[in-house]
Amino acid sequence: MDTAVLTEAYERFSSTGPEWGDDQLTNHGPMAAEVLVRRGHAEEVPSWVDSYLRRLDQLPASTSRITADNWREAMGDGRRIGDWTAYFSDQVKEQPWRDVLVTWWPRLLPGIVAGATHGVIRTGHAVRTLLAEEEQSPAATRELAHGLAFWAARALQVPQADQAAAAPAGQLDAAAALGSVPRIPDQAGTVAARFGQLPRLSGWTGSLAALRAAADPDDARDLLAGLVDAATLRYLSDGYASPVLLVHTATAPNAVLHIFPALPRELWAPSLSAVWAASAAITATYAPAYPAPGTAVLAPPDGPDAVADAVADVVDRAAAHGDEHVIKFTDTAVDVYERTHEPAALAAAIRITELIG
Repeated sequence: MDTAVLTEAYERFSSTGPEWGDDQLTNHGPMAAEVLVRRGHAEEVPSWVDSYLRRLDQLPASTSRITADNWREAMGDGRRIGDWTAYFSDQVKEQPWRDVLVTWWPRLLPGIVAGATHGVIRTGHAVRTLLAEEEQSPAATRELAHGLAFWAARALQVPQADQAAAAPAGQLDAAAALGSVPRIPDQAGTVAARFGQLPRLSGWTGSLAALRAAADPDDARDLLAGLVDAATLRYLSDGYASPVLLVHTATAPNAVLHIFPALPRELWAPSLSAVWAASAAITATYAPAYPAPGTAVLAPPDGPDAVADAVADVVDRAAAHGDEHVIKFTDTAVDVYERTHEPAALAAAIRITELIG
């Protein structure tokens, strides 16, 4: 991986806020740049960053100091993004980044829907960079601080009528559990309006509990990988209903999967439960009641170089398309394909280039 190019991209994004515009859209710049570099398109990153920076807002200034004594009152307060960024920037300078992550992971996990799951996704891309670097660069640790800060400032829980009753305790694997999630009756309006219907949705709590509980940390990792696989494949038929939001049913659990190597194993099962609930919530509020019929699936690649060529093709398509959601979803789809050898994963990556203009 060309760390010099990624470091430069991180530095250029370091003064930008995690959201931009009147609609508070998420800044995907550092995440997409990481994917482009990792997937062999480093030469395109500087010009992509040039273009993307034009839409972004500056990082809000810090106005009040967050401390070990008052952080709870600042959790979920979007007005304090600048304060949280200053806090975590200091933390990763004063401590090893793994220590900061492990300390804050259990605190942030209940609010995993933060920024439509972009808090945990941005954190995941930063951790993947740090795990790959032999010597951790200040730019990468600062990017981790930005991801954690965004997560903390926008912390939001998955609405549930009964937290205990919603814990995974059933018999279903991830694919079957995701397929059993009910849909809200009115899929219109804001994220808040949609999520507000969940506690009253018949079968909602039961659908969360239907996922089988992990037997041990390794099983939690396998269940999580199964969730990433299932959500990616479902995008092929369901993505048309909400091409952008439904991306996160796959990319959020994949971000958590990439973070697992940096976490103590005892945190793996609760992490699975939290991100499963987030993916299910997005499915319930944005996925269609009926999948698109007749969606084409690619034939399995054939020949000694066919697999590598197929992966390179979808990555090239995503880079040429240029949309940040396309780039990030394709990254996840390639992970799924390399794990499962399921051609539908690559087809889903092609499908998103058709759905997002």
